[in-house]
Amino acid sequence: MARLLQDPSKLHPSEWHTANRMQRVTTESQKSRSECTVAESCRLVEEIEKTTQKTQSYVNKKLEQRREEIKFWKQELDNKLEQLLHETETLLTFKKRLERALEGCKEPLVIAQKCLLYRQRRVGIDLVHDGVEQELVKEVEVLQGVIVLLGRTLEQTNEQISFVSPEDWIDFSNVNVEKADKQRNASLALKAVIDGILLQTANDMPRQCEMVNTAFRNRVKEVKDAKHKLEMLLAMVMDEIAAQEKNIAALKKAIADKEGPVKVAQTRLEARNHRPNVELCFDTVHSSLMSEVKEITKNIQRLKDALAQAQTELKALSHRQLSLEEEIKVKENTLYIDETLCMQMRESVGINNY
Repeated sequence: MARLLQDPSKLHPSEWHTANRMQRVTTESQKSRSECTVAESCRLVEEIEKTTQKTQSYVNKKLEQRREEIKFWKQELDNKLEQLLHETETLLTFKKRLERALEGCKEPLVIAQKCLLYRQRRVGIDLVHDGVEQELVKEVEVLQGVIVLLGRTLEQTNEQISFVSPEDWIDFSNVNVEKADKQRNASLALKAVIDGILLQTANDMPRQCEMVNTAFRNRVKEVKDAKHKLEMLLAMVMDEIAAQEKNIAALKKAIADKEGPVKVAQTRLEARNHRPNVELCFDTVHSSLMSEVKEITKNIQRLKDALAQAQTELKALSHRQLSLEEEIKVKENTLYIDETLCMQMRESVGINNY
């Protein structure tokens, strides 16, 4: 019986109480730790939430700032792009003006050069380096200079249009904005240069053209006046030739008219030389006949001398006639070149305003 009460397989009540107490203590400890963990977790969650919200707010603020910055730069670039597109369109207009101006110089240059070539066909005394030729040479130099200047400016304009191409401004950055400003300013400066060049050429070319035209008009008037004077001289020479021919005919008639009387006088003298004996004397009749023959012979010689002089003068007048006619043809040739070929050709082409 005592052995049964002391059965080692059974626990003592104290152990049972101890075990229960340990369970309680352990549980409470576990519960306390769990509660601390829950509290810490809640605090951590709250802290992290606040931190997250704060961080998110900060990031959102930065994002908003960045968005505003990007929006600002985008607007700036859009404005610059719009300005550059406008400048590009304007430069393209100026380019067309330059191209028209350059094209407009070609025909006047060809005409001026043709005028110089045509005027090489002048002959004689009219092949002179006159005011018209001087102004034509100057006009060729002006037109060639304008063509070089316009060509160089057109190349510069083409290069500038490449610089302000919209494709260059795709990336939004401050560098592009500054570059856009720089190129826009360069474009504005170039437009001012083009305007100045076009204005200068638009003034220089018509002024030189008018100087050439004035020189042509003056020269044509001079040549016409000279031709008119030559024609008056020719008419005077022709009148003189007619008078001299009439004079020669009169002299020849006078000489012919004297042939009869001199033959009569000579026949009489010859007949009286056959008088017989004392009748063959040097009487007053014989003396008169000899004087008559001598006088008529002398007068015939004087008429012949006058005829020879008249024929010499007629020959000189004929040479003068040929010379005047040739000089009139020279003037007609000059007038055809200057008035018909050159002036009419120049009137067909005007100097354009660009």
